[in-house]
Amino acid sequence: GGIIIPDSAKEKPMKGVVAAAGPGKDKAPMSVKEGDVVLFAKYAGNELSIDGDDFIIMREEEILAVVE
Repeated sequence: GGIIIPDSAKEKPMKGVVAAAGPGKDKAPMSVKEGDVVLFAKYAGNELSIDGDDFIIMREEEILAVVE
């Protein structure tokens, strides 16, 4: 058997611009870079506000796609 999820229960992904990217886990290069437009789940990462600017800090695994 399977599970059917109605369209009303599906969440649309959020879109944002990468403001900065760290060196990556175990110094493996990141596949995203500053300025990339990315899609991520609504509840991904942790929200942070610095000097009135809002950011979301997330792991690379939480990014669903990079928009070209």
